[in-house]
Amino acid sequence: MLENGRILRCAAVSALTDMRSTYTWKSWTFAWLARILCQVTLFALIGRLLGSQSSLEYLVVGNSVYITADVVLLVVASTSWERLTGTFPLLASSPSDPFVVLVGRSVQWMLDGIACSSVCLLLLAPVLGVRLPVGAALLSVPIIVVVSISAYAFGLTIGMLALRFMPARNLIGRLASIMLMIVTGVQVPVAFWPGWVRAVSQVVPLTHGLQAVRDVLHGAGAGQVLPNVALELAVFAGWLLIAFLVCRRIFATGRRDGTIEFGG
Repeated sequence: MLENGRILRCAAVSALTDMRSTYTWKSWTFAWLARILCQVTLFALIGRLLGSQSSLEYLVVGNSVYITADVVLLVVASTSWERLTGTFPLLASSPSDPFVVLVGRSVQWMLDGIACSSVCLLLLAPVLGVRLPVGAALLSVPIIVVVSISAYAFGLTIGMLALRFMPARNLIGRLASIMLMIVTGVQVPVAFWPGWVRAVSQVVPLTHGLQAVRDVLHGAGAGQVLPNVALELAVFAGWLLIAFLVCRRIFATGRRDGTIEFGG
């Protein structure tokens, strides 16, 4: 456990170094965050066109929380980058568990997603005309953190599967993100969909966490909020286990048939 913790810490430090080399505070704020704010504003304008304050609030809150999952799913692409840079053969021959390394190598997206989502909910929402209780909005941030780790485990799973379809990795990541936007209650209530879509929504990230945020913002008590938070954590645990099993399978197969190569 201590060794895995050390490996995870080193991988996370490497991920944060990647983040610092990708963005300066100016480029993150005025390019990346600005793009995120425009995305949420676009859907808020739909609420304005509908002429309904409740629709406006529904769309602003839904898209603000969704942003953390959308950003975190960049892990699908960044997991593939590890293969493109030739680290997989080294990981396969290392005594450490490759899964632990890969879990830590993309954690920057969680921090990025949490920051973007929190800014949208706490700062952009009032600008768009959605007055959220300050205390409740602040209480929503820990739930956004739970959503981000749940989406991260889901993204790791999709990223591991995308290793078999490297040219389509970005498309796979975007399709996964769009699927979450559609079925998890971001744009329309989950109850809008037929039964099989509602069943899918229960086992993917965001659905339960978003509902918990909505409940908090409407003044619900802990007895109503915490069960949804617990379900979101259960979704996280389930997808993390699947990601672990898929990773084990990929590396075992790669060692056997030599498909873990120094490049894509």
